[in-house]
Amino acid sequence: MQTVRALNPLRQTVDALRGQAAGGTRLALVPTMGALHEGHLTLVRRARELAGLVAVSIFVNPRQFGPNEDLDAYPRQMERDRALLEAEDVDLLWAPDVGAMYPEGYATNIGVSGVSAGLCGADRPGHFDGVATVVCKLFNQVRPDIALFGEKDWQQLAVIRRMARDLDLTQPHVDDIVGVPIVREEDGLAMSSRNAYLSTGQRQAAGRLNIAMREAIARLGSGDAAAVMADLRAAIIAAGFDSVDYAELRDADSIELLDAANGNARLFVAARIGGTRLIDNMAAR
Repeated sequence: MQTVRALNPLRQTVDALRGQAAGGTRLALVPTMGALHEGHLTLVRRARELAGLVAVSIFVNPRQFGPNEDLDAYPRQMERDRALLEAEDVDLLWAPDVGAMYPEGYATNIGVSGVSAGLCGADRPGHFDGVATVVCKLFNQVRPDIALFGEKDWQQLAVIRRMARDLDLTQPHVDDIVGVPIVREEDGLAMSSRNAYLSTGQRQAAGRLNIAMREAIARLGSGDAAAVMADLRAAIIAAGFDSVDYAELRDADSIELLDAANGNARLFVAARIGGTRLIDNMAAR
């Protein structure tokens, strides 16, 4: 695995890898912020199934963190991450620092309206601008044929797809943006780098989140959605969470708020336990 930290060597390395591969070999990109877990490695393995060359980026993007969020505390484990990626036979690790990604004088920001409204877009102002900006840059830097993202960040996936369509990045630069299903722990908790923040007691409580969500989904077919969401919020607090940022039923594609379940409905939840904010989502049909 080749590790690259500057843009010019990155482009040279990508060109060399493509030149060494058989004609028509595709390059897949898995963007990450590091602190890799089984969810990330599942993305890498799926990338290997879809493409002959696999690149992973690790960059803790300051532009998607708010002023009171966990940028400084976010886990950084580069040597461990490198070893995990080498074991998965990744071809290229793109690991720029902040200066390489946002050089002095950087002044451009990408905003995506519509799908970024509500949910994390409302709770984390500017977050999806930071996501769209860094992903657009990653697409232009690595020039992949395929890019893979986890469905745990479903709204993020919708934002990236909209951005790529609107800015004409999907053809010819990125043929496909692939969503990969959520990878869960044995008790159903969605895997996340932020799970490492949880104490033993908090971790036990966090495992009840997906259970409360499944119980709410089971009720949606016969109950009033607003009442079900209110009961879900109460159930999450009763499970040991401190607060609920949102528990909402939305359209899976447009991310518009729904007042009843339908064939494209999805349940979205963000809740806080201690100093940790956890998100999850499930199909609600």
